[in-house]
Amino acid sequence: MSRSEPQQPATGKVMTDPVRYPTSASGPVRTKRGFALVLMTLLVPGSAQIVAGDRKLGRIALRVTLTAWALLAVTLLLLAVNRSLLINILTNQFASLVIILVLVALALGWAFLFINTLRLIRPVLLAPAARPAVGIALVLALVLSSGTLGYAAYLLNVSRNAIGSIFAGGPALDPVDGRYNFLMMGGDAGDDRTGRRPDSLSVLSVDAKTGQTAIISVPRNLQNAQFSEGSPMREIYPDGYDCGDACLINAINTEVTNDYADLYPGVDDPGAQATLEAVSGTLGITVQAYVLVDMAGFAKLIDAMGGIKIKAGGWVPMSGYFDEATRTHGMPLGWIPAGEQTLDGEHALWYGRSREYVDDYSRIQRQQCVQQAMLKQLDPAKLLSKFEDIASAGTKVVESNISSSQLGSFVDLAMKAKGLEAKRLTIGPPDFDASFSTVPDFDIIHAKVDQLLASASGPEAAAPVDGLVEPASAGGRLQAAAQLSPAAFLAAGGARAQTAPPSSDFTPVTTTPDGEPITEELLNQLKREGNEEAIRQLVATNGQCAPQ
Repeated sequence: MSRSEPQQPATGKVMTDPVRYPTSASGPVRTKRGFALVLMTLLVPGSAQIVAGDRKLGRIALRVTLTAWALLAVTLLLLAVNRSLLINILTNQFASLVIILVLVALALGWAFLFINTLRLIRPVLLAPAARPAVGIALVLALVLSSGTLGYAAYLLNVSRNAIGSIFAGGPALDPVDGRYNFLMMGGDAGDDRTGRRPDSLSVLSVDAKTGQTAIISVPRNLQNAQFSEGSPMREIYPDGYDCGDACLINAINTEVTNDYADLYPGVDDPGAQATLEAVSGTLGITVQAYVLVDMAGFAKLIDAMGGIKIKAGGWVPMSGYFDEATRTHGMPLGWIPAGEQTLDGEHALWYGRSREYVDDYSRIQRQQCVQQAMLKQLDPAKLLSKFEDIASAGTKVVESNISSSQLGSFVDLAMKAKGLEAKRLTIGPPDFDASFSTVPDFDIIHAKVDQLLASASGPEAAAPVDGLVEPASAGGRLQAAAQLSPAAFLAAGGARAQTAPPSSDFTPVTTTPDGEPITEELLNQLKREGNEEAIRQLVATNGQCAPQ
């Protein structure tokens, strides 16, 4: 006889406890006993062994259960009072490995208890009709318990590998003037390229307490970019990146990678670091880290999210081949219509990159919109349900020098920022004249950046700022801007600072001036006729965009 059912006493007294001695119970009682033991093992692992089996095993399992409950209570407490610390623990490479091993051990131990519980149930004593029901209940409970722990360990391991692939292991960053500033770069990488020429450059500036975010977009064709103090490239270009039309800010990455990588010993990506320093000097702020997105793989990340929803102000072409002789594009591969759209990865990539018939600044506005749609629509439920796909796509798309040790605080800030509208500024239309990027005035740029960040900090962050009003934290630069000549000030766009996203109540342009619906067929027909100007007028509003 097993240890779970001791021999009856020598006196011959029949033991009538149906839980420990099921042979003395009726068929219905045995069935209830079986379901009860399964439920006890599910809710309080080890309790079934204490009442019906090996008490020593049950006491060990119960101690482990109580310890696990205590750790769960601590986890929930941290989630409530110090979420960033909890996330930092989960994202730490060593701590996450320990947690994974613990979860696996708990899953295996729980599974062992269920197997032991099946032995205690003794299915041969059950009525034939009751055996499948009790067996199914035990399997479901096993999947719900051990399966959940095992899957949690798997997801944590996926996360651990993704974090190790994407983020750096260096020291944590300190906020500068109460803000974290990150450079977001989007560019193509390929086996036939050395260094990237970023198609998009934008700084995400996040208030270290509130999470209020400001987005500053820098056009890729900005000339004479200023390197920050202490940058090795400042010795090469002391007066700025000023070698003419070839010295656009997006060329710095490739030039440094090819010619000046030795100036950045020990730096994983000298081109990206040099671009960060150029953006810092140009905007007059300290940009602390970068995130580099491979646009060729960007579509995979959007698809992993399940697409993004936007309201488009005008039709956007998915441009065809480019004819070098005529300097025109061929027939578009397709069109993204105006109005409310759900974009998959391919269409979101085209939407953020297309600039045919419009200028770079319309494209910048659409890129900002795509960024906002991703931040707005990546809610916790979607992240959990698509976690593996998102993490897998991220390792192929994203590179960053942000320290993994600080992910917790940054994720916490992102969650705080979720309910706040980001304030925005573009170093070009609509905030500056289109020619400003060719001969930029850096005093004006610094003043308008200061104005933007002042409006996105502290209790006044929710209110838009009209004009260059002097906030206390930016007085010096704003006074300098006020002393500029009126002509220079107006060339920069004057006091027209866009510190909030474009209004989402715009009406998408879906008809011609004559009231005829704009369709793909109409646009393609105009293209075949060579009427580029008509197309340009019909799609002129495609820079308008709002996340849904």
